[in-house]
Amino acid sequence: MPHTMPTPSDLTADAAIERRILRKVMIRLLPLMAAMFLVNFVDRVNVGFAALTMNGDIGLSPIAYAWGAGIFFVAYFVFEVPSNLVMERVGAHLWMARIMLTWGLISGATAFVAGPGSFVALRFLLGAAEAGFVPGMLLYVTYWFPPRYRGRAVAWFFIAAPLSSAIAGLLSVPILRMDGLWGFRGWQWMFILEALPAVLLAAVVLRYLVDTPRKAAWLTGEEPDWLERHCEHPAERVRPMAQLRTLLDRRVWLLSAIYVGRTTAMYGVSLFLPLILQANGLTNERTGIVAAVPFVAATVGSVLWAYNSDRCDERHWHSIAAVWLAAIGLAGASLVGPSLWALAAISLAAIGLYAQAVCFWALPPMILSRAAAAAGIAAVNSVGNLGGFVGPYLVGRAQAATGSYRAGVLVLAAFAASSGTLGIILWRLGWDRRS
Repeated sequence: MPHTMPTPSDLTADAAIERRILRKVMIRLLPLMAAMFLVNFVDRVNVGFAALTMNGDIGLSPIAYAWGAGIFFVAYFVFEVPSNLVMERVGAHLWMARIMLTWGLISGATAFVAGPGSFVALRFLLGAAEAGFVPGMLLYVTYWFPPRYRGRAVAWFFIAAPLSSAIAGLLSVPILRMDGLWGFRGWQWMFILEALPAVLLAAVVLRYLVDTPRKAAWLTGEEPDWLERHCEHPAERVRPMAQLRTLLDRRVWLLSAIYVGRTTAMYGVSLFLPLILQANGLTNERTGIVAAVPFVAATVGSVLWAYNSDRCDERHWHSIAAVWLAAIGLAGASLVGPSLWALAAISLAAIGLYAQAVCFWALPPMILSRAAAAAGIAAVNSVGNLGGFVGPYLVGRAQAATGSYRAGVLVLAAFAASSGTLGIILWRLGWDRRS
């Protein structure tokens, strides 16, 4: 048969089908995914606000707190890749519900730590319980969203990260006032109350998170076929040797190094910002309110950044520019010292750090083959998240050595700059083709 070009009416019809299907997917899945990540991140970062009174109660030094805050990510590193591969086999709804239930129970149990040993142990268990959540959801995005929609999809998922930090700060004010209620300290109430949503949401996830387009009752006719075809989701399973080759791929390691720089800076700031503000003379209540400001800015900024990335259909330079903005903001905050200018600089840094993530996570599916996505995304996230140990540890060590947080924040700026530099190297090497 002779080849025929699509007519304008055909293109219009295809565009209408695309809009209809993606509207359904966004309405059905993105609110639940964002709620899951919001609850997840609150349970991850609330330790920074609990530390305002917890550290004195249970005898945590800056170094002991840094170990406990960071050991979470060591467990994440150990268990993350296996978790993603299990999700591929048992389905997202079952595995994500399991993750949420166990992390909720362990996060609530943190209310009963009695010293540095139990604090570090429970933070490690929390990391093991949560391992696989973020890379699992990033992989899940590739099942449901064609490549040119993934920037905004990841943005609406990741919007929960800065938003949850802002919420955790604002919630810390009334919860810390509960100090003494029923014999519990305010920081204990924080862990108990903020763990409950994860346990309750696990049942919702089990019921409403659909594994693949083929299983979605709300997709009709040819809609599941259209979505799977445009998402290029492979039917075959990945063999173990292929998984191993993915983990040894130099592109995976360069992506991981880029993410290490970003997470070192991001978690160094988010897990120590309340203590930094408190050290500059703010009360606990004012600390909770002021600490929310950079994350509110990051919530708005990261979404706008991601939409511009989608509009330009460009990922590399949006990711690079974002992390350089973070480096400049952190360096500025360290140099100007405690002031409104420092808060503005931290806000710019927060915008850059969170905006980098939403653009960065569009890169692995562009670079890696579809069959390697599960292991590759998990490997990048797990290795990269080791920065979540490095950042808090360096800030805590710098504070212990100098009596100030300024040197530690400057070190975080250097890590953000290294992430931007490695991003340029990735772009220059031209590793943007799948294999």
